[in-house]
Amino acid sequence: MEKKTMLLHGMTCAACAQRIEKTLRKLPGIAQVNVNLASEKLFVDYDEEALTPAEIRDAVAKIGYEAVEPPIVQTVTIPIGGMTCAACSTRVEKALHKLEGVTAASVNLATEKAQVTYDPQSIRLSGVREAITKLGYQPLTVQKHGEADAARVRKQQEIRNLWMKFIFAAVFSFPLLYIAMAPMIGFVRLPFPASLEPMRYPLLFSLVQLMLVLPVMGIGYQFYTIGFRALWQRSPNMDSLIAVGTSAAFLYSLYNVFQIAAGHFAAVDALYFETAGVIITLILLGKTLEAVSKGRTGDAIKKLMGLAPKTATILQNGAEIEIPIEEVEIGDTVLVRPGGKIPVDGLVLEGHTAIDESMLTGESMPVDKHAGDTVYAASINTTGTVRFRAQKVGEDTALAQIIRLVEDAQGSKAPIAKLADVVSGFFVPVVVAIALLAGIAWFIGTGGDVTFSLTIFISVLVIACPCALGLATPTAIMVGTGKGAEHGILVKGGEALETAHKIDTIVLDKTGTITKGKPTVTDVIPVEGYDANTLLAMAASAEIGSEHPLGQAIVAQARERGLALEQAIAFTAITGRGIQATLQAQTILAGNRKLMDENGLSFATLQEVTNALAEEGKTPMFIAVDGKPAGIIAVADVVKPSSQEAIQRLQNMGLQVVMITGDNERTAAAIARKVGITHVLAEVLPQDKASEVKKLQAQGRKVAMVGDGINDAPALAQADIGIAIGSGTDVAIESADIVLMRSDLLDVPTAIQLSKRTIRNIKQNLFWAFGYNVIGIPIAAGVLHLFGGPLLNPMFAAAAMSLSSVSVLTNALRLKRFKPTMKSTKTSEEG
Repeated sequence: MEKKTMLLHGMTCAACAQRIEKTLRKLPGIAQVNVNLASEKLFVDYDEEALTPAEIRDAVAKIGYEAVEPPIVQTVTIPIGGMTCAACSTRVEKALHKLEGVTAASVNLATEKAQVTYDPQSIRLSGVREAITKLGYQPLTVQKHGEADAARVRKQQEIRNLWMKFIFAAVFSFPLLYIAMAPMIGFVRLPFPASLEPMRYPLLFSLVQLMLVLPVMGIGYQFYTIGFRALWQRSPNMDSLIAVGTSAAFLYSLYNVFQIAAGHFAAVDALYFETAGVIITLILLGKTLEAVSKGRTGDAIKKLMGLAPKTATILQNGAEIEIPIEEVEIGDTVLVRPGGKIPVDGLVLEGHTAIDESMLTGESMPVDKHAGDTVYAASINTTGTVRFRAQKVGEDTALAQIIRLVEDAQGSKAPIAKLADVVSGFFVPVVVAIALLAGIAWFIGTGGDVTFSLTIFISVLVIACPCALGLATPTAIMVGTGKGAEHGILVKGGEALETAHKIDTIVLDKTGTITKGKPTVTDVIPVEGYDANTLLAMAASAEIGSEHPLGQAIVAQARERGLALEQAIAFTAITGRGIQATLQAQTILAGNRKLMDENGLSFATLQEVTNALAEEGKTPMFIAVDGKPAGIIAVADVVKPSSQEAIQRLQNMGLQVVMITGDNERTAAAIARKVGITHVLAEVLPQDKASEVKKLQAQGRKVAMVGDGINDAPALAQADIGIAIGSGTDVAIESADIVLMRSDLLDVPTAIQLSKRTIRNIKQNLFWAFGYNVIGIPIAAGVLHLFGGPLLNPMFAAAAMSLSSVSVLTNALRLKRFKPTMKSTKTSEEG
């Protein structure tokens, strides 16, 4: 069986999509057809021996549309080693964009990954990896979800290595700092070996410092190899700043060692070995803390990846066999006992249990499962033993799709990050220029004081921090989207997360969104001589053969009450009216008023009740037994329990809530009154929903559309933000920007709260990152000293630079404490 995706041209509405589907289903060899109107794509499964792609295209062309096969492109995620700051990620991204055959490239500094979309016919993956290597970075193995453990081990090893490097550097730099500074501290006498007195033994004093700084520079060799290579390739990064600054301090100090050896002992006051050593040590500490913090930003993905069990028990020839989860195939019968995890998605064949799906949906209550129900990988079987048929395995399970969705979102960029990306591209060359100009200016201003101007030069290079700029947005997006996934809210990208906080109007589809989308019996009103259960049992017995949703609702209610039902002897469906059925002792008529009028039956005594039911948005079903009125059963699509509270919360947040439905004005108004909505768009045809959204946008409003059905897909795509509820169709979910796994309207205000909190966090990060550099660089350049203030020591500059990245990451991690506010107000949300 072959799967094919084609692009469609010429469709204008849902009817076009249905027409294409109907036409293709008639072709021999077609197994499954799905047309997505929003993305204008055709997904088809067919037997390649019975049908060719050309025949499919021809069939579509004959009915006036065009089907074309999309260009063959592949998207891969490549972990990259060796990136140290935003300049690195910008440089890699620019280089990848220049490659022929690469259509899109996004490099995320926080995750240290590049997401590359390329045409395999124009460039091979090895060519993409080679381009990254040429820049001086290490393209690591393309990661698959099954390799999550290896990636985690590699990350932990990297953090361990950084800690070891820091400890090694600290062992040498601490005595180096003590030897260099102790003789200079006049207000307290620190213990100091007489053999190293700088005034008596200057050469030994300087050589000991040289011996202590060399191991520190050796352990920090990557700053020099990466930094100078980037400088040589005219793409300087943060490592270049550290390499130039510490090299200048080291070489100047080395020159002074030779001066001391030549007899110029005054040069002992111009040694800067401790500056180079302490700067590298502090930067290593900052890098270690940064790596630890960055690891925590991806906790949500790690949790999701860790949910799936490693093995599954399948039944073969009556025997139970435990196999690795990767070996489970579609069609296998899987056995799960109480307390076990569901290994793959499937359909229950046998057994009754309650499944805890909270790790996927956020819903705390276990869900009852019987034969015919769907179970999902990573959910927990709590009570009974079940056997189910595997339907989706590997990358096709709901868990794998959620992981992929969250990973894609975390790898995306929000528009708010554009300024930081632009600045990062020019940041390092500008800082080098400022350092040189400041150093030269102070050299001239101090009458040739090399030591002073060198201090200024090193301080400016070391305090500048492009990392904070590069991490400000992606870290917050990673934590924000991960936190959303924990609450059953899947955000498809940074752009959606940013747009959601600007929303001022929420359009809610009625059926399946505000209401359950399934008719339910609400009232049973018998006439004198009958009781409610007798009336319901007779009506349900008559409706057993009915395929109408209202009839099925009556049967479901009777079974729920445990009523005994008879099998009808004769059954006739009367189109547009109702049904007539003969039981053993009675003849039953059930239907609308037209059916009763045609049979000369009057329900005048129940007229007031009928009107009241209609006002409440309920559909009255009239029941007659043996030619006499027996009562009314009212059926309605009932409101979900949480809808009213969710709408109240949205309104408290200052949002205008609009209900859109194809129902008549009276029914729509009744539902709207129940949930507290004042703005209703009724009798809107499915194809016109997108037009109604467009009208609201024309008024200058930022609109979010919440829906679940195929007919909602165009409106979801038209809205600034499309929100699909998880019980909806695949078409609606694919068209949406945010997916609510729990199908609970309360998650809509939660999603908007999360967006507001994340964007506020990003703005705080950017303010700190820009503010730190805007204030720090002038101080390092000696602006305060110019007005009689202090001069910044390069070692303090290094400490400040290390802490700036860590502070941005720590602020982003505050989002992990996000909890939805149940009773929010406009002020509290925006504050």
